[in-house]
Amino acid sequence: MSLHDLAWLALAAYAAHILEEYTLGWRDWARAVIKLPVEWPDFYVTNSVVVVLGIAQAELAPNFVLGPLTYAALMIINATFFHVLPFVRAKGRYSPGLSTAIVFFYPLGFAMFAQAHAEGRLNLGLTVAAFAAGALLMAFPVAMLILKSRPYFRQS
Repeated sequence: MSLHDLAWLALAAYAAHILEEYTLGWRDWARAVIKLPVEWPDFYVTNSVVVVLGIAQAELAPNFVLGPLTYAALMIINATFFHVLPFVRAKGRYSPGLSTAIVFFYPLGFAMFAQAHAEGRLNLGLTVAAFAAGALLMAFPVAMLILKSRPYFRQS
């Protein structure tokens, strides 16, 4: 399977992940366990952006390898820091999204890096750039949630 194919599969995996999070109440879990001041509209908008980014990275995969590798890094970071580690820290309290993170995000994320390597399109600099960009993409909506609660950014 090509990196292009895996990039489209990653988008499908993210769709399944969003469905699991929504159905099992990720918002309530995030508020209780990781103290994230998230509301359902924040969840909807953020995940809509993730879907748009997923489409873009899959379309760009043949010519812009950083796109799908950033998406792969985003999936690995999301799985690790927003599902697996909180699950461990909360002594086994289930994190909505944990199943799809483990079953889809890790295998696909690492497969995308492996395929980019097999295609001769991966180097250390690109790997670092992909994880840096993935971390920034993961941190951006969290930072926005925190900022919007500050008096300077309130619009009411």
